[in-house]
Amino acid sequence: MMRLDEAIRQRSEGTAFVPYIMAGDDGLDSLIPTIERLEAMGATAIELGIPFSDPVADGPVIEAAGMRALEHGVTLTDVLDRLIEGTGRFSVPIVLMTYLNPVFRFGVERFFERAAASGVSGVIIPDLPFEESLDLFAGIDRHEVAVVPLVTLTSSQARIDTILDQAEGFVYAVTLKGTTGKTDVFPEELLDHLRSLTERSPVPVLAGFGVHRADQVRTLGAACDGVVVGSFIVEALHAGRVQDVAALIASARTVNAKK
Repeated sequence: MMRLDEAIRQRSEGTAFVPYIMAGDDGLDSLIPTIERLEAMGATAIELGIPFSDPVADGPVIEAAGMRALEHGVTLTDVLDRLIEGTGRFSVPIVLMTYLNPVFRFGVERFFERAAASGVSGVIIPDLPFEESLDLFAGIDRHEVAVVPLVTLTSSQARIDTILDQAEGFVYAVTLKGTTGKTDVFPEELLDHLRSLTERSPVPVLAGFGVHRADQVRTLGAACDGVVVGSFIVEALHAGRVQDVAALIASARTVNAKK
């Protein structure tokens, strides 16, 4: 399995594009076919949300998708089992987005072992501060599953320095001061912030939260290594607007971005 940072840097063209999907939104039977479809469209990696009853970092679209998945009875175990069943059907890296509670309930060591066996390349845990993750996972064999750190616009320079010093997989640069969702206006300081992070980071920097238009993909993607798009993808797939998803992913290939 290629390391997550290497997979992002070795994309063939343009800027990286990572779509977010909620595992089990329309039932788990659609999970592997959806991953295959997104890979065929040109996704660099896929962020795969695990449904959780208290999704503090999620906006209304993703929260609703999580509730639909929970109504289908989807669990972390189910998702990992289904990924194992899909082995060999796709090669795009998978990054799990989950909360700390499901990881604890699963068992931390067992979680990383099972995630690696399922072909997972990275994990994002938004309610676990990066500094605490260093202590929590110290001494645990994570089987090369990267713990992806988040950096916000309000992070201090000292904290950013600590994160960049230890970063793996990629740095998730949060573009908004709030939860996920779509926006038409980003903070004025965002582009300079992204360029600074990208110049200093040993791993790729991807911008996420709020992105839903091709011009945003091109603007943000030119200032860092790529974008993560969640609410737009979840909403469009649920509504059957597959061509809208394909068009947004295709816009990333036109960006003259760093690799």
